[in-house]
Order: sequence, then structure tokens, then C-alpha cells
Amino acid sequence: MLESLLTEQRNPASEHIDRLSTEGILQVMNDEDRKVADAVAVEIPRIAQAVDACVAAMERGGRLFYIGAGTSGRLGVLDASECPPTYNVSPGLVHGIIAGGEPALTRSTESTEDDPAVGVRDVQACGFCELDVLVGIAASGRTPYVIGAVRYARSLGALTVGISCTPRSKLSAEVDIAIEPLPGPEVITGSTRMRAGTATKLVLNMISTATMIRLGHVYGNLMVNVQAKNEKLVDRARRIIVAAAQVDYRRATELLEESGKSVKTAIVMARAGVPRSEAELRLEAARGRVAEALGED
Repeated sequence: MLESLLTEQRNPASEHIDRLSTEGILQVMNDEDRKVADAVAVEIPRIAQAVDACVAAMERGGRLFYIGAGTSGRLGVLDASECPPTYNVSPGLVHGIIAGGEPALTRSTESTEDDPAVGVRDVQACGFCELDVLVGIAASGRTPYVIGAVRYARSLGALTVGISCTPRSKLSAEVDIAIEPLPGPEVITGSTRMRAGTATKLVLNMISTATMIRLGHVYGNLMVNVQAKNEKLVDRARRIIVAAAQVDYRRATELLEESGKSVKTAIVMARAGVPRSEAELRLEAARGRVAEALGED
């Protein structure tokens, strides 16, 4: 069964990697990694569907959940944990669930991934509901823990997404949106933390980043939802205002204070030439989207 999976096949390019010099080993790895982005590119239409689903869910009060085991679970937790500091969103907006819980982030706990009931239990414990989106992550596309959670989510009427690196996987058959980047056999046979892990990380980056852009947490390519809570972030906020509002650093400092330390408000104040109260009203009407508040959409 397992031997038929793409992720378990031997890679001809690395068949004699143990006989190569250090530089030769690294060159093979690098050559094979170059193919990963192309594999992800094929899946952009499905990734776009997932992003649009996440945006729609969040706009009606839903959340995004990632669930996986082993490397897949760790990658989901990593992506979820980076959303609050990068975009200043609630820690509850994007959740990462890993088989085995927090201890599994640093220690292998493979036994839990074979039980679909544990996947159901872990999703229930997080308060998952029909408004939310569940993204199941499994390089092999067959992890029972993930499939159990996906089936539960679908029973609630929630939208489900699957990320796997095997064509026509079991996971893909269970979800509403199937994303299948196929980077091919690993350099070290079956070590899916490598090319499959890289492909998964790229897809997760795209889902969370594009979702946050669509929700208005980015203006141009600037993190305009940053909150100035320490010296480093105050400086970053000022520099963002300098770039977005085309003012000097001194004026950016003044705008940040006048806006109540809201970067978005400061930008609208400067670019539209309006007071704080008007800028806040514009942003509220635009659901926090700076470009829309400035009439640039």
C-alpha cells in the first residue's frame, strides 16, 4: 500500500547520493528543490479557491484551522502562530492543531496519527463549528487522524480543504477543495519533511498571506496592521507610514501619535488630508481596507 505512494518512491537523481562529496550531496538536494515551486504553481487555481473560502468564512465570523500529524502538523502550527505577530489578528483567528498536541512539536508521537477519533476529538476541543474552514494537511494524503477530522468538519457543513503531495489521494477525495502539489520522490526516500514539506510550507504561506491581504491587513506590500507595542515596532510603524504616505520620518512620527498609534489611520489621514475622525470613519466603511478607504480600488 505505502510503496505505491508517490512520496514513497525512490528518486533516481539521488540513488547514489551516499557516494557523493558534500558539495555533490548539496547540489542534488538543491537541484531537486528547484522543482518544488513549479509543482506548487500548478495548484494555484485550487489554492485561490481555498483563499476565497477563508476570506468569506472570516468575513462572516469564521476561523481557519490547520490540522496534521508530524511534519505536516508542525508546519500548520508554525503558519498559524505567525499570523498574529505579522498581521495583528486575534490568536483565535488561525489555529494549528497537531496530532499529539504541544509535545509533538518537538518530539515524535506517530502513534496518534493512526486514530481518526483523536482527530475528531482535537477539532471538537478547539470549538470548531460550521462557520469555520478546516485545512487537512498530509503529505501522503492518507493520515487517519486528519481524515477523521475532515469527515467531522464536513458533517457540520463546514468547508474543508486538503493539502497532500500524492495524486488522487484519500484526503483529496474527502474534501471540498483538494490541493495536490506533486514535487515527486524525496531525495531521501520517504523523508517527506524535505520536498513535500517545502511544497506544503509554500502552499500554507500562500493561503495565509493571500487571505490577510484580501482582508485588508496589507497596503501595497506593507504590513499596515502592525501595532506599535515596543521600540522596534514603533520604528517599523513610522517607516511604513513614510513609505505609504510619502512623508518624512518626522511627519510620520507626528501622524502616528495623532492617529492614536494606528498605522492605517495615519496613512489615510496623510494621503486624504483628513483628520483622525474622518479617517477612522472611512476605514470603518471600508472594513479596514486602506486602498478602499482612499478610493483607490
